[in-house]
Amino acid sequence: MATKGSLTKARLAESMLQLIQTSGYSGTGLNAVTEHAAAPKGSIYFHFPDGKEGLGVAAVELAAKQFETLIAETAVAAGSAAEAARAAIETLATIVSESDFQLGCPVSVVTLEMGAESERLREACASAFESWINPTAALLEANGVDAKEARSLATVVVSTIEGAVIVSRAMKSTQPLVAAADVVAELINQRCLTVGGKR
Repeated sequence: MATKGSLTKARLAESMLQLIQTSGYSGTGLNAVTEHAAAPKGSIYFHFPDGKEGLGVAAVELAAKQFETLIAETAVAAGSAAEAARAAIETLATIVSESDFQLGCPVSVVTLEMGAESERLREACASAFESWINPTAALLEANGVDAKEARSLATVVVSTIEGAVIVSRAMKSTQPLVAAADVVAELINQRCLTVGGKR
């Protein structure tokens, strides 16, 4: 059973994650995080002695786990790698649309804002992207693509999704994500067919 302290720590990370998406990393103050999390003042430094940077790392790690779970769930539900990719992108399109295009990928936000400023945050973001590329590559391998090409194709898929989320938010339209879903699914299908994998 989770302790009160662990629940507070989790709420702080979740609040940081949500606020990064709407206000950016630089625009998210620690007071705003404690208020959003309904946590006592001073709780951030109790749970995150290194302050905002440590909290930012926790938020990025949380985002990584959430999307990794999405990939795993769609992989189980889908009949192929292409269908899994399409389902994941459609879910993201729904999240972005229902938030009135306020929510996107906090990992890309932190990467763009802080990648050159904080090596620790850059490494956390790199690890997050790896945590999405690796299971995607494994799914492609399960569909007959060899390991090296699966890694390369998975990197393209994740990069395409990231870019489509950013463009969708800028345009306030899910069309870029819809287009990305079509292209990614077709690309995966073509490659799996070429190697004799499942369609």
